[in-house]
Amino acid sequence: MKGIVLAGGTGSRLWPLTLAVSKQLLPVFDKPLIYYPIATLFTAGVRDILFITTSQDQQAFMNLLGDGSKFGAKFSYAIQPQPEGIAQAFIIGKNFIGSDNVAMILGDNIFHGVNLSSQMKSSTGLQGATIFAHKVKDPERYGVVEFDNEGQVTGVIEKPINPKSNYAVPGLYFYDSQVVDFAEQISPSKRGELEITEVNNLYIKQNQMTVVKLEKGTTWLDAGTFESLHDASTYIKILEERQGKKIGCLEEIAFENKWINTSEIEESIKIYKNNSYGAYLEQLLEG
Repeated sequence: MKGIVLAGGTGSRLWPLTLAVSKQLLPVFDKPLIYYPIATLFTAGVRDILFITTSQDQQAFMNLLGDGSKFGAKFSYAIQPQPEGIAQAFIIGKNFIGSDNVAMILGDNIFHGVNLSSQMKSSTGLQGATIFAHKVKDPERYGVVEFDNEGQVTGVIEKPINPKSNYAVPGLYFYDSQVVDFAEQISPSKRGELEITEVNNLYIKQNQMTVVKLEKGTTWLDAGTFESLHDASTYIKILEERQGKKIGCLEEIAFENKWINTSEIEESIKIYKNNSYGAYLEQLLEG
């Protein structure tokens, strides 16, 4: 399975913070925001990843992440000329996807949970599509999954006035390669975007949709506003200090997956030798 991180857009909800820098490069405690969605893909075993950015931000992402080799991964880059919807990512990434399955995650979404890895890995080889459902208090703000009396998914409704369930669709999606055809079939919505909800409903109409309800204790944060960005930093800080384990540490996940070895960790330690991030990597080698 390949991966796409959608990191385009103007970040207007975070102006003036994002007038000169992509929101995905803003700090969430001790790491750039973009590290967390990458970590989610890494945890699912996905390491061939396409980053879709704006033209003005692309070089900054490349400076930060490189070609992925320092993580034992393969990173490539593409430009989203205009923010014309989440589903546009599959059209931009058509050649990258080819005939492979693809996992797509939004660049400002953070996921954390003990069993999240197993839930994702069990979905990587499925035919059709897999979306995840997270129980929320305010489903009218999101795309909402609707179920029939037998618990089968019947549709996804974008920001419904009267939601029929409390399960929102977070920014993490698994698809087979026909997602490209579906993205090319749909028309822009009233707000001028290719809606991911329309793609999901095409899969549902073909009975090719699996919905995985994220387990209790799984955290999903959308760090796209001032408040949620601050909350995300606080959440990461508290958990890391209490547990003594970093969240979203790409070197650690790559090391645990055996994508890199001791020598690659030692190179990263040299870069981060003057701060707690480097000290944490040293602890990895000490066992």
